[in-house]
This record gives sequence, C-alpha cells and structure tokens, in this order.
Amino acid sequence: MRILVTNDDGVHSPGLRLLHQFASGLGEVDVVAPESPKSATGLGITLHKPLRMYEVDICGFRAVATSGTPSDTVYLATLGLGRRYDLVLSGINLGDNTSLQVILSSGTLGAAFQAALLGIPAVAYSAHIESWDEVLNDAEALRVMAAVVRSAADYVLRRGMPAGVDVISINFPRRLRGGVAARLVRAAKLRYAQLVERRTDPRGVHYFWLYGKDLEPEQDTDIYVVLKEGNVAVTALTLNLNAVDAERAVDLHGLKNLVEHINGAL
Repeated sequence: MRILVTNDDGVHSPGLRLLHQFASGLGEVDVVAPESPKSATGLGITLHKPLRMYEVDICGFRAVATSGTPSDTVYLATLGLGRRYDLVLSGINLGDNTSLQVILSSGTLGAAFQAALLGIPAVAYSAHIESWDEVLNDAEALRVMAAVVRSAADYVLRRGMPAGVDVISINFPRRLRGGVAARLVRAAKLRYAQLVERRTDPRGVHYFWLYGKDLEPEQDTDIYVVLKEGNVAVTALTLNLNAVDAERAVDLHGLKNLVEHINGAL
C-alpha cells in the first residue's frame, strides 16, 4: 500500500511529523506538503505561476516541499511525479476543522477533496488545540491520537471507503485521555458568526480585518462532540453538491463499523 501524507500548516509542522510517524508501518509513506502555511486555501490550485518542488529533511525522514497549495500537493504527487496512491492522509491540522463553514475553506480538507476528485480515498485529521506543546509532551494524548489515526487509515486501506462517502474528517478534542470515544456525527452548518472590522493603519489608510465569534454549538454535530463532549468527531463528507441528485446510497453500516474500529483501538 502507498500512502500520501500532506497538510496545510506547512512541511515543518509538528502535526505533519506526527501524521507521518503514525502512518508509518501501514504502507509506503510519501510526504509532500506546502513549504509554508497555507491555511484557508480550500480547493485552490495555482494557475498563475510556476510550482517548485524540493526535498527537505524533517527530523530524520525525507519530505518534498512545494511552493503550491495543499490541493497542488495532491496533483503534483500524483500527476506531476506519476505516483499512484491507495490513500491520502491530510493533517494533523493545528486547530479544529468543524462545521461546513470551516470545512469548505480548509486547506486540510481541500487536499483531501482533491484526492477524492482523483478517485483516491482520503482522511483528514484536525486537533482542537492552539499549540502543539499541548500534545507533544503528553504521552497519553499521543497514544490516543496515534490509535485514532492508525485505526481509521487501516480501516480504509483494508476495506475501502464506505459507499457514498468521499472524505472522512476526524477532529480531536483538546484533552485526549483514556475514556475518550469516537462518534459519528454530521458537520454543523456554522462555527463562527462572521465579522469584519474596519481599522486604520499608522499612515491613516483604512484596512479590514476578518474574524469570527464562536456560536453555541448544536447538539449531535462535530462542534458539539469536540468542544462540549470532549470526544473525537468522525464526519463523513461527499463531494456531490447537486441538489437534484444529491440522494445517494450511503453505507451507514460501513461508517458505524469504521467508528467501532477506531473505538476498538482506544
């Protein structure tokens, strides 16, 4: 099995190193990631300038850095380098990617969606943390995170993506301890109330700052499971945006088996 690991936080992100570490042993792992953070780039691809690729050493393993977006990395690794992959893993993102509002702009999910467009199963991982210091020195948190990453990837490699599902998005809560469970839930529609603030720089020129204010999460959604319950949210996503033929047979039994597989590893 051949696995592509990528992210949107950049090739030097601790989350990428962890994802590579956790995926090792499941198959042959390639790492291709943006050379710098590319958050909120969504499905964006680079059409207006050349894309560069070069090898870097990341704590003992070789990775390929690119000047492109997370979505570009998938195209470059598959179509550019001519490699075939059985699975794409994206993350582990610094910060959760909960709600459709965030998912649609996320570079982490963007890479997973591009993989799905190319017919490659993809799993995206994100963590509701503000700094990797919260995890890197916590042996129990690393154990739980590794168990979830490996079990989800192992399930998809062995059994394939459940029918009707293109991408699996997994979000970790802030505190990862024994007793945490994985739950299959839908993505909430909104994560933040979107706000724009007009400001003035020291030279008197106006500019705008975009930001969001947390909304109260709705029960049985990815946000609620991660922020309120402190559990792992597993969300099944589809690329089918057609309202007319959006009804498709989704293998709920397979999804429940996936979640049971993850919980069995915890």
